[in-house]
Amino acid sequence: MKVTLSVIKADVGGLVGHHVVPVELEEVAWGVLEEHKDELLFDFDVTHVGDDLVLIMTHDRGEDNEEVHRVAWDVFKEAAELAKEMGLYGAGQDLLKEAFSGNVRGMGPGVAEMSFEERPSEPVIVFAADKTEAGAWNLPLFRIFADPFNTAGLIIDPHLHNGFRFEVWDLIEHKKVFMNTPEEMYDLLALIGSPGRFAVKRVFPKPGHVIDENEPVAVASTERLYEEAGRYVGKDDPVMVVRAQHGLPAVGEVMEPFAFPHLVAGWMRGSHWGPLMPVSVKDAKPTRFDGPPRVIALGYQIKNGMLIGPEDMFDDPSFDRAREIANAVADYMRRHGPFEPHRVSFHDLEYTTMPKVLEKLRDRFEPL
Repeated sequence: MKVTLSVIKADVGGLVGHHVVPVELEEVAWGVLEEHKDELLFDFDVTHVGDDLVLIMTHDRGEDNEEVHRVAWDVFKEAAELAKEMGLYGAGQDLLKEAFSGNVRGMGPGVAEMSFEERPSEPVIVFAADKTEAGAWNLPLFRIFADPFNTAGLIIDPHLHNGFRFEVWDLIEHKKVFMNTPEEMYDLLALIGSPGRFAVKRVFPKPGHVIDENEPVAVASTERLYEEAGRYVGKDDPVMVVRAQHGLPAVGEVMEPFAFPHLVAGWMRGSHWGPLMPVSVKDAKPTRFDGPPRVIALGYQIKNGMLIGPEDMFDDPSFDRAREIANAVADYMRRHGPFEPHRVSFHDLEYTTMPKVLEKLRDRFEPL
C-alpha cells in the first residue's frame, strides 16, 4: 500500500528557557491528533527533542496535504496557547503566521515527508535535532548512502552497489541539483561540505533498484527560520526520516555515523559550533550553554500504515563513547569563548542579533 510519513516539528514553548517540552504540551498534541485518527491519519506518535514538539504521522494523502498540515498547525497553535498560559519561554516562537494558508511550509515549522509503497517489512528511523540547523544532516546522510567505510552494503550488497542519487538544495540562492554517487562523489562533497549553504533534502535509489527510483529513501527538513521570519527567532532544529534494510542500508549502518559527534552550527543563541550529541529521549533536554546540540532517533516498523514502536535507538551503551567525546569537544570549544571557531563566522552572525549590537559602532569607523 502507498503510505505517506509526515514528520513536522515546531518550538511552541520551553519549560525553563529553551530546555524541554513539558508533558502538558505533548498531551495537547495527543488529544488533537487522536480526533483525526482513522478518518485522516492511519496512526501517529508525539515526541520532543529539547524544546521542540515533534509530530510523527502516517496517512495516504500524500506530501504537502492541506488537511494533514492543518491538523499539525492546529496542534501547534493550541499547544502555543497553553504555553502562553503556563508562562513558558518562547511560546509560539516557530509560528510565524497567524492564519493557516494551505500547508505549514514557510510558516515556521520544520517538515520532512515522504510517500512510498510499503514493503513487507518497512523499518524507518525518525531523527530529530535541537540547537542546530538543516545542514547538520549532510555528513550522516553522506556516510549512510555514499561512504563504504560506514556502509558495508555499498560493497557487498548488489542492491546498494550502484549507489544513490542525492537531491541537494542551495539554501541561499534557492536552487536544487541532483547528484549521483559514487560517480559524482567529489562534486557532491564540494557542495555539502558547506552545510550552512547546501543541504541534502532527499536521497533516492538509482534506476534498476528494487525500490522505485522516484521514491525517496531519506528526506530532511530544510526550513530556515531567519529567512521565513525576516529576523533571528532561533535555530532551525531539523528532522529527518531514513528508510532501512532490504536493498537499503541496514539499521546499524544508518545509526553508525552518529557514533562520531560531528561539529554543527547552532548551540547557544544559534551562534556557536558544537558537537552533535546522540541521546535518548529522556536526555534530550540540553542545559549546558543551552546544549550541546542533541539528536534523538526513534525506530519504527510501518505495517499497513500503522506505527509499530518506537524504539529509542540511542538508548544504547554503545553510544556512551560518542557522548563522552561530545562532552570533551564541548569543553574544548567552550574555552574559545567569544572567539571563532567556537563562535560562527561573522557572515553567519549577520543573521543573529549581532547587527543590533554593532549598530552603535557604525559611525565610529574611519577610512584607513
